[in-house]
Amino acid sequence: MELNLDHLRGWIGREEAASEMLTSALVERLHATLDHEGSTEPGAKAPLLIHHCLCQPAVSTATLGPDGHPRRGGFLPPVALPRRMWAGGAITFHAPLRIGDTVCRRSVIDDIVVKEGRTGPLCFVTVTHHITAEGRDILTERQDIVYRDANTKVDEEKEPASAPPAPGGRNRRQIIASPVLLFRYSALTFNSHRIHYDEPYVTGVEHYPGLVVHGPLQAMLLAQYAEELKGRAPAQFSFRSAAPIFAGVDFAINAEEDGDALRLWTASTGGPIAMEARAEW
Repeated sequence: MELNLDHLRGWIGREEAASEMLTSALVERLHATLDHEGSTEPGAKAPLLIHHCLCQPAVSTATLGPDGHPRRGGFLPPVALPRRMWAGGAITFHAPLRIGDTVCRRSVIDDIVVKEGRTGPLCFVTVTHHITAEGRDILTERQDIVYRDANTKVDEEKEPASAPPAPGGRNRRQIIASPVLLFRYSALTFNSHRIHYDEPYVTGVEHYPGLVVHGPLQAMLLAQYAEELKGRAPAQFSFRSAAPIFAGVDFAINAEEDGDALRLWTASTGGPIAMEARAEW
């Protein structure tokens, strides 16, 4: 499929903004979803990456695309490739977000690039999110979105059996990848992408073997694990998706010291590295 890159690059520089209060109720629901404990009192530090649950576009159901994503051509460019995934990103933390803050998000499209992959053309869209609260700079996040063509069968990208099993980290925690966990996280982030909750769609249309565990959910678990191990939030956190994880097969979050940093990764039981990340202080 040929892409009109010159037309798509006209979206570079486009901005979008939104704001929302971080309530105790949202924090309580996130803790419940992740089986974590933590303060929900106003003024307390909020869990890392909870900003992914805030300021999400409230797009009407009637205007969603067939995959559950908002239709393209508004803030995001009208890429003529049907499959969209969050490929990775990087976050610089400036100050902690606190419960009760009014959070403001300003998003900017910084770059659009087309490449040729194993399964056909790939379009990468880079979005930078600037998060502030009550006049404080909270974080800056680069988000890498990749668009790809549809497939009529499971291909090498979706079938990671040929990759070697991931090693276990010195620090390791098992996560139950249940459909309920995926559904709750989708609800918290107002994410209607059907690969995370609609099994007939994900197996029959996108040809995955099961529901797909969210990339941002894995990133959140890794970032919070890094904070737990070091006793303080990192200054920098970056992550990249390498392979999918599916509901019904438990996975682990892993961490190893790498100098003053932590190298982190997720992997399903017996599977390859699914997401790799790095936290720096």
